[in-house]
Amino acid sequence: MVENIRISDRSVGPGQPCFFIAEAGVNHNGDIDMARQLIDVAVAAGADAVKFQTYSTERVMSRFAPKATYQLETTDETESQFQMSKGLELSPEAFEKLMAYCDEQEIMFLSSPFDEESVDQLAKMGVAAFKVPSGEITNLPYLARMAKYGKPMIVSTGMADLAEVETAVKVIRDAGDSHFVLLQCTSNYPAEPSNANLRAMATMAEAFGVPVGYSDHTPGKEISLAAAALGASVIEKHFTLDSNLLGPDHKASLEPAELSLLIEEIRKVEASLGTGVKAPVESEKNTADVARKSVVAAIAIPSGAVVTEDMITVKRPGTGLPPAMRSELVGRTARVDIAEDSLISMDMFGDS
Repeated sequence: MVENIRISDRSVGPGQPCFFIAEAGVNHNGDIDMARQLIDVAVAAGADAVKFQTYSTERVMSRFAPKATYQLETTDETESQFQMSKGLELSPEAFEKLMAYCDEQEIMFLSSPFDEESVDQLAKMGVAAFKVPSGEITNLPYLARMAKYGKPMIVSTGMADLAEVETAVKVIRDAGDSHFVLLQCTSNYPAEPSNANLRAMATMAEAFGVPVGYSDHTPGKEISLAAAALGASVIEKHFTLDSNLLGPDHKASLEPAELSLLIEEIRKVEASLGTGVKAPVESEKNTADVARKSVVAAIAIPSGAVVTEDMITVKRPGTGLPPAMRSELVGRTARVDIAEDSLISMDMFGDS
């Protein structure tokens, strides 16, 4: 049984609207004004939250850390990963200003901390929830430190197998936090749709009894929509002001119009899921009256005639006796004249 969690005033989990995180990440290129523009885009698109990345480059990586292949393709190949990350870093004061701006714009501020001190920084700021990036799922001291704050946690599981997820879940729970969501994720930028493995969401929900969702790094909108159709409680998707900008994540991000369309389409998909109870909806009633069939007179039946099987048939509309009652009329005596093709009712007959 999966139990919903609360993130601020939102209930997140099965049966609730999908919680959509617009992932700004480092697509602000180190510019706070561009970060504010990204917040504006997320608000206009109808996202529930906008998410950034909080870190100190010196605490996160060695000066000799290599770039990932996708980073070599999307950034200046002459700069190191350290230099690239330093240029994308925002100060604690900048994040406080961005959180205040999010409050003004009535959208939830989230950020992924990439080191323990950044966890403390975001907790001090009063974030509604923590977002765990995939690279930290095996960083058990980090997870324990975060979980001790007791805030909801949204945990990406890219690059992890189920045993590693199980270990992370145990650390989080042992530290006293039971309010978290697990996100299926494939940590490539962009990720191939064939590697999305959306069914892993159900595997994790069954294994751990928590809400699940999807952090989408695939191109386009289709895989996020498929995740919504499979019942993702949370969907996270990168977006940018311009996918042609220089930077590690712009190429794998949606532009503003695409983000708006994705959220609109997710709302349609989740509305289509319904309750699971198989029953007609009110709008089908008129169609049922027209499309279903009823028992009618196959020929003119005079008063006093004993009905035989060949005297009655079934035809549209469906507003009379249902076809299943046809056999009950055989052998009954007509009390009135019944015109050919007319709907038959029980009060036209005596007892059988």
